[in-house]
Amino acid sequence: MIPTKVFIHYLNRLKRMLRKMEHSQVENHDLLHARLAEDMFPLVQQAKVAIGFSLRASCPLAGLEIVSFEDKEDSVTSLIKQISLTVDYLSKIPSESFNHMGDRIIQTKAGFAEHELDGDTYFLTYALPNFFFHLNMVYAILRNQGVALSKSDFDDFHQYPDDFSF
Repeated sequence: MIPTKVFIHYLNRLKRMLRKMEHSQVENHDLLHARLAEDMFPLVQQAKVAIGFSLRASCPLAGLEIVSFEDKEDSVTSLIKQISLTVDYLSKIPSESFNHMGDRIIQTKAGFAEHELDGDTYFLTYALPNFFFHLNMVYAILRNQGVALSKSDFDDFHQYPDDFSF
């Protein structure tokens, strides 16, 4: 299993969603700060956390120090740049680096809780679900705010006619 393949695919989907956001009728600043609920992160933070989780997962599983390309600027341009730098970095991690990822012990913090997990458990039950949680929040916020996204924008597999809805 090569974790970076999953992250690269879905980071590119995130980039597509952000580009569609740029071309929507809603003001980008408003969208970046939109939330599903008052006590949740806004879209910009959800995107940053998703991007960060791809590195927070892949680096220790490959035996590398965790890197970050996070930018303090809150803009679509900055998010797209972070995604591009992250995808570039992830694509350069040799696949052999993950050969023994299940044997690695990963120490991580989840909120205020500290955990020590074997690599497989870390990836499958912690890092990957958290990445998808924050990615889904971006999708949900954009849809909630009227950005025209489809399931294809999310996964690049589904296809539906333009006038189709559930």
